[in-house]
Amino acid sequence: MIKSMTGYGSAKGLSGKVEISVELKSVNSRYLDCTVKLPRVYMAFEEALRSRVGKSISRGKVDVFVTIDSSKSGDIEIKLNCHLAEAYISSLKALAQEYDLHNKISAVDITRFPDVLQAEKTEEDAEQLCEDICCVLDNALVGFEDMRLKEGASLYNDITTRLDEIQRLTELAEAVSPRSVAEYTAKLEAKIRDFLQTTEIDEQRILTEAAIFADRVAINEEVVRLKSHIAQLRVLLRSNEPVGRKIDFLVQEFNREANTIGSKGNDAEIGKIVVELKSEIEKIREQAQNIE
Repeated sequence: MIKSMTGYGSAKGLSGKVEISVELKSVNSRYLDCTVKLPRVYMAFEEALRSRVGKSISRGKVDVFVTIDSSKSGDIEIKLNCHLAEAYISSLKALAQEYDLHNKISAVDITRFPDVLQAEKTEEDAEQLCEDICCVLDNALVGFEDMRLKEGASLYNDITTRLDEIQRLTELAEAVSPRSVAEYTAKLEAKIRDFLQTTEIDEQRILTEAAIFADRVAINEEVVRLKSHIAQLRVLLRSNEPVGRKIDFLVQEFNREANTIGSKGNDAEIGKIVVELKSEIEKIREQAQNIE
């Protein structure tokens, strides 16, 4: 079944105590254009995420938003600089002895000196974090694909309905075409009779003229090709592969055949049919722009 290029998906997960949130959305685009937005410190993961998206999506402008919250991870460690603390304590004792001062030193007093206590962020397992983010992205892609399939089903229903109408109009034009030749033959004979003022006319000449006219306005080839295109499009719409570009090309062929029928069909009714035909083809073309 065809898929729409428009979709949205989101998911949340954990890597240890780090909270991960991923959102992705897409709109129409001629090619795959994937943008990954995540905290600068994790920019090294961008290519891995883009590669993951490319395995599921072949066309569309895709924006991926990654949020990482490590506030509850407890990855901050307080380290004591023992050598520096001992140096401060030794200096304070020497100062007290030199000037006969009260020498009651508390731990709090020592921690007030610069760099005695240092807060450090524990090193993360970058490889594991990247893999966990990719797993959350995979979950977001599940919802994203579901939405694209639902929209694809709507596109399928709309396009097949219009295809049925195009087929009906094509068969109608095919039926009207011989009648226009017969009408032309009758008008030609009437004009010749009126011009010659006699019933003695060259029947063979009329037949020859009618045959030339019939050959000029014949739309058999265009009708056959148009029916073939309709059958091809029905097959493409049932495909599980990305077929948006193929459909776009095929719709151009629809237009080409409709234009040729319009230029050949020397008949007001065929002209009206072609106008309706091109209207339906244009609506399919617009919908085809949404197909992956």
